[in-house]
This record gives sequence, structure tokens and C-alpha cells, in this order.
Amino acid sequence: VTAHVLAMYVPSFFTGHLIARHGAEKIVALGLLILAGAGAVALMGVDLEHFFVALILLGVGWNFGFIGATSMLAGSHAPHERGRVQGMNDLIVFGGVFMASLASGGLMNCSGTSAQAGWVSVNLAMAPFLMLAGGALIWLVLRPKD
Repeated sequence: VTAHVLAMYVPSFFTGHLIARHGAEKIVALGLLILAGAGAVALMGVDLEHFFVALILLGVGWNFGFIGATSMLAGSHAPHERGRVQGMNDLIVFGGVFMASLASGGLMNCSGTSAQAGWVSVNLAMAPFLMLAGGALIWLVLRPKD
């Protein structure tokens, strides 16, 4: 668990530099790929090593996605709007995290006939959300600029 928390926050020391160098969209895309990798590793098994690697990937992917998206959000609003927009964004994001945490417990316990079947369901449940986020990112990148 400590490695997961460190993986969530330690990259923050260089995520901003990566965004400045490569652009927020690329860092968010990398975060989504890392999150998909976390799900793939978690689906490979229920050994301690799988949990450990998946949690580290989950932390780094979350960091890149969250910091990159926050940078995109701040860059798309005027300075006097940023505080209010950021507050609303945080409410939506962490409200979604709260709901996903609750739902994952129910999904884990109510899916299939075993804990392993529930684990598979929890990890597969992230796929539609990753595809939705990836699709939205592609749309943002490809849309005509004003």
C-alpha cells in the first residue's frame, strides 16, 4: 500500500516538467495507457506480485492522468474562473472516486461464484471508463482549434 501511495504522489515532482516538455494531452494519454496496464497486470493473477505491480501502475497512471487533466482544465479557463472551475472539477472527480470505491466492493462481492471472478469483474469494469476518457482525449486533440 505504501508503494501505491508513493506512486501516486512522488511522480508529481516531475510530472509538471513532462507536461511542459511534451504537452498535457500526451501525459494524460500515457496515464490512460498506464492505467490500462494496471488492469492488465491485475487480470494476470491474484498473487501478491500482481497486486503490488498493479497498484504501482495504478498510482503512476492516476498521477499522470490527474495532473495532466488538471493542467488542461486550468489552461482552458481565464484566471478569474480557475478557482471555481477547479473546485467543481475536484468535487466531480473525488465524488466519482467515492462512488467507484463503493461500487467496486459490491462488484467484487456480487460477481460470479468466487472472489477471483469478482476480481476479474472489478478490473474489467475500468475498461469502459478508460475508453470513454481516451475517446474524449482524442476528440479534444482532433477538434478544430478556435
